[in-house]
Amino acid sequence: MKKHRRRGVYICIIIIALLIVIFILAEVITHVTSTKVDTTEGMEIIKKAESADIKTIETKIQQLEAKQNTQEDTRSPKEIFSSAVVMGDSITEGFTEYDVLNASSVVSKIGVELDELDEQIEQVVKLNPQVIFLAYGMNDIIATQGDTEEFIEQYSVLLDKLEEELPDTKIFVNSIFPVQEQEIEKEPAFKNLEEYNQDLSKLCDEQQIAYIDNTQLVSSQYYEEDGVHFKPEFYPIWADRMAEVASL
Repeated sequence: MKKHRRRGVYICIIIIALLIVIFILAEVITHVTSTKVDTTEGMEIIKKAESADIKTIETKIQQLEAKQNTQEDTRSPKEIFSSAVVMGDSITEGFTEYDVLNASSVVSKIGVELDELDEQIEQVVKLNPQVIFLAYGMNDIIATQGDTEEFIEQYSVLLDKLEEELPDTKIFVNSIFPVQEQEIEKEPAFKNLEEYNQDLSKLCDEQQIAYIDNTQLVSSQYYEEDGVHFKPEFYPIWADRMAEVASL
């Protein structure tokens, strides 16, 4: 009988203990599920930050656009090149022939080659420009007949002379313009024109001189009938290109 009573007491104790544990667990679960983390403030901060970033970027874009609109360059090519000189051959002469640039901004000679430039260099030294644009090579392709090494040697001599005489002047080298197919048929040496430009570009890299690639600048509509020289309307385009590269 006593054994049965003890057993009943033990069972009651176990049941009570289980109920207590269940009650405690229920309280814990209720507390955890009812206690929500308030993320509202954090989300507001994130949203404000994102909004601020977007507004900052938009503001900067608007400021840049406004600056571009208000600072639109209304100067003529003559004004833009007032402190610059373009040196070259008959192609360069078009700048003065078509009254695109002032005579003081162009030093050129029909048919001139790289080993005949002493007189032109003297003229440029007297002008003492801030910027020089070189535009040689068309006559030299014919003169050197595919010998790009000779061409590069002569061009290198020109660059050295100019840098020695005008150490504070910035120099830019124009690529040799492509010629049309009919001219290549007349003068096969022009087949190597691309190779000349590649070597000229390498020379400029070596001497840390800016190279202006004009190969895509001109289209067939701007060529004269000879397939080498250009019509008047091309020269402002070329001038704009040089001015853009040199930040004139």
